[in-house]
Amino acid sequence: MGAPIIVGITGASGAVLAQRCVEALAARGRAALVVCTQAGAVVWQQELGQPFKEWARSAPCRVLPVSDIAAPIASGTYPTGGMIVAPCSMDALAAMAHGLSSNLLERAADVTLKEGRPLVLVPRETPVSVIHLTNLLTLAKLGVRIVLPVPHFYARPQRVDEVVEHIVGRMLVAVGVDEALPPAQQYGEGIR
Repeated sequence: MGAPIIVGITGASGAVLAQRCVEALAARGRAALVVCTQAGAVVWQQELGQPFKEWARSAPCRVLPVSDIAAPIASGTYPTGGMIVAPCSMDALAAMAHGLSSNLLERAADVTLKEGRPLVLVPRETPVSVIHLTNLLTLAKLGVRIVLPVPHFYARPQRVDEVVEHIVGRMLVAVGVDEALPPAQQYGEGIR
């Protein structure tokens, strides 16, 4: 089964990535511990048309309040298999790059880094500034995996959900849950 994976959700666009990530973890028998910021809940409602708290009541995960700095994932003694932050705002990314922990999501990321566990960030911002790039580079130098939510045009996706599935697949490979993408996602059915 493996240790649970923390899924952080911030106020960047792309709530569907977090939703599908939690569902994909459940399908693989992996527990998900979810932390959503207030801004993340607002974007969730805007993009998915459902309040985050309503979704969380029946979702295959355990939701931890972002204000609960005493939650188990705030300590390195609590074993996890790593953390995915999707979508990841540049605000949260900057906090992580500079070791700031003003809420449970940021503290969990800090713990993940200090314990040497996989940390995967899915930043949703474009264009990016030099500040964003510097923070991304700082984290990448620490071993953080940066998974940009970029469409896999080589597979000629016809629907948004195909793009979402591919990005979630990349997230799960980056955190170490899956070993590789399925062949169609890896090489693309459209390449001739």
